[in-house]
Amino acid sequence: MSRVAGAVHVVATDGPAGRAGLTATAVTSVSDSPPSLIVCLNATSRTAGILKANGIFSVNTLAAAHVALARHFSRSGLSMDERFAQGAWQAGAGGAPLLAGALARFAVKVVDLRQVGSHHVVVGEVLSAEAGADAEPLVYHRRDYRVLHDRDHA
Repeated sequence: MSRVAGAVHVVATDGPAGRAGLTATAVTSVSDSPPSLIVCLNATSRTAGILKANGIFSVNTLAAAHVALARHFSRSGLSMDERFAQGAWQAGAGGAPLLAGALARFAVKVVDLRQVGSHHVVVGEVLSAEAGADAEPLVYHRRDYRVLHDRDHA
C-alpha cells in the first residue's frame, strides 16, 4: 500500500471519553445524501477507543505546510494534551475538534463502526463541512510526506 498516495488528515475526537487524535490517510467520502465519509483506524490505537466512546469526530485535511503537525500527531509516546498543544483547535458541531488553517474540516457523527481485520471502519454522517485556504494538499506516498507539483506540459 505504500505505493498508493493518499491525502493526509488529522482525525480527532473530544467528548465524555476524552480528547484524542491521530494522523490518517484512510479517509474517503461515501455519499452526498446524507453526506457521509469513512475513516479506517487501527483498532489498537488510543484514538480508536476514545472516538468509539465519544461517537463524534472530526476530519481535518492538511495542507503541505502542515507536515510538522502530521508528524507530530503520528508520534507514539505523546500524551493527547501534548498532541493538541500543536495547532489551533476549536470546537465544531457536537464538540468535534477542528483545526484552524486546514484545507477542509468536517465534524462527523458515528453512524456505524465495524471491525475488519486489524482496523475499525468508521462510517460517519457529516454534521458540518468547511472549506479552508486554497493551498497545496499534503500527500503521503512511499512512507513519506510529499507535495503535489504541476506537470510541465510544454
